[in-house]
Amino acid sequence: MFAHNGHQPPCALGTPCSPLISRRAFKLKKMPSVYEERKDDLERYEFMLGRERGRLAVTLDCITDALVLIGQHGVYCQSVRQLGKPAMDIQLITKSLTDAKELITSVLEAKGKLTDSAETD
Repeated sequence: MFAHNGHQPPCALGTPCSPLISRRAFKLKKMPSVYEERKDDLERYEFMLGRERGRLAVTLDCITDALVLIGQHGVYCQSVRQLGKPAMDIQLITKSLTDAKELITSVLEAKGKLTDSAETD
């Protein structure tokens, strides 16, 4: 166990892992909402796919961005037990995000099929 001396524990390679942002600190920074931050993407996808499917498409983009970031972090924070693989927490986060993308994609496809069949009737 690491001592609580105010320093972030190092990853397996000896580099410091990025510190987690507490909810309070996150709120204090007044980060823009997803609707503000991704306004252009929301407008474009909602115009092309409709409101619900457009928002799901932007959600997939957000998850993809998170996967890229966690993948980059996984390069530096590797497992001690499984050489060449990311640390176990990074593997679990990657799996969860990939699973979420798969579920959202299935909803998008199902909604697309419903829309397509309604248009042909």
